[in-house]
Amino acid sequence: MKPDDLDPTRGDPAHTGPAHLGPEPPTPEPDPPDPEVIGVRHGLFGTPGTGDTSGYGGLVQPITLPPSSTRPYGGYFDEIADALERELADRYDAAVEKIVIFRDEMTIHVRRDHLPTVALTLRNCPDLRFELCLGVNGVHYPGDPGRELHAVYPLASLTHYRRVRLEVSAPDADPHIPSICDIYPTNDWHERETYDFFGIVFDGHRSLTRIEMPDDWEGHPQRKDYPLGGVPVEYKGTRVDPPDRRRSYS
Repeated sequence: MKPDDLDPTRGDPAHTGPAHLGPEPPTPEPDPPDPEVIGVRHGLFGTPGTGDTSGYGGLVQPITLPPSSTRPYGGYFDEIADALERELADRYDAAVEKIVIFRDEMTIHVRRDHLPTVALTLRNCPDLRFELCLGVNGVHYPGDPGRELHAVYPLASLTHYRRVRLEVSAPDADPHIPSICDIYPTNDWHERETYDFFGIVFDGHRSLTRIEMPDDWEGHPQRKDYPLGGVPVEYKGTRVDPPDRRRSYS
């Protein structure tokens, strides 16, 4: 009888090395990437310089954006990413900046020059078929140099019963993003509203005009650096001033 015949681990697939080493340890999961910090928020309510009586005036909190996600994404998100990469082929790397999976939602960050191409692909590809665009929302990050303005497009597939989001950024100094009204005609009024409130210029729109504020209004009221304004309000003899005129408690 040979010495190996007495080895109790012989033939055990869990033991790939000498018996005294035991089974191979599992491969550790890579650490998730850190979120991107674009600023710091002081307080919780109101604007700097105004009276904050909430008790949260001393709160200091980083302003973060979720990082790029790694594969596998899970669910149908991998199928969307695979189909989009296959359809765009050699244009994929130039068009898609990153893909973020956050709170069970998928956001495809697209470079603005490639927005019409990506939107058309998502609409027409049989494996994607995002026939419905639910509008466009503006976001303003004044502390994110070079991409202060974001346009966010929620898309829905009635064929596959799926949702995805496109996000495009533009600098404050050059707030231009291509219009996708020719691809999704219902975005006509949504692009006008986002232009009105955020100042994002949708190039190629058939008639980009204000629809909420007067035509001669200066500025864009939903940007974070826009003055709050407001009117005095009376509550049973007590007068509350507009936010920019209130007494500061800090």
